[in-house]
Amino acid sequence: MSKHIRTEIDKLKKHILTVGASVEESLSKAVKALETRDAKLADEVIEDDLEIDKREVEVEEECLKVLALHQPVAIDLRLIVSILKINNDLERVGDLSVNIAERAHFLAQNGREKKLFDFSGIASQVRDMLKKSLDALVKENVQLAHEVCKSDDIVDAMNRDFFLRIQKEIKERPEDTENLIHQLSISRHLERIADQATNIAEDVIYMIEGVIVRHQAEKFHQPRS
Repeated sequence: MSKHIRTEIDKLKKHILTVGASVEESLSKAVKALETRDAKLADEVIEDDLEIDKREVEVEEECLKVLALHQPVAIDLRLIVSILKINNDLERVGDLSVNIAERAHFLAQNGREKKLFDFSGIASQVRDMLKKSLDALVKENVQLAHEVCKSDDIVDAMNRDFFLRIQKEIKERPEDTENLIHQLSISRHLERIADQATNIAEDVIYMIEGVIVRHQAEKFHQPRS
């Protein structure tokens, strides 16, 4: 790897981590807005998404510029392709955080006196997955990436549990259906964020090892000894 392209790739990594930090903050705020029924905080998440979108476009443009000017090959090419894909995954997490914030805003305005399911467990698991996936990128750590991939099944199970519990509540309290549907959406959005974190981890594995593990979970999602 030439010194010049190494410098450009290091810049790209810094930019993608900036996007990652913004997305992590957005998710944390959305979850807090939900837990505290804080409509104002939910609105902040929605407003901040414009900045995340702007940064996502900037990273993509920088990646394309490096590809055009330096025509990288082998590991250099994998690094840039991975950053492009991770950039898109992070922007999607930002969008999903906005979706959670919108549901939190509704519940703060319309469901303050109604039962709210405890999302702290699934939210904590999802936030940990997102953080680990970004740490795997920073440290180029395949072990961490595999840990993220394995955790996705845990979140899937939590989401299924929420679905069954909320389905039961809707049958017992049909007058609260709208409130409960919003909560079901929150669980689904958190599960989708876990999927995006898994995508990032898989991109890190590809970046480091050159192995495409997507759609081959059982074969590749186990850490190597």
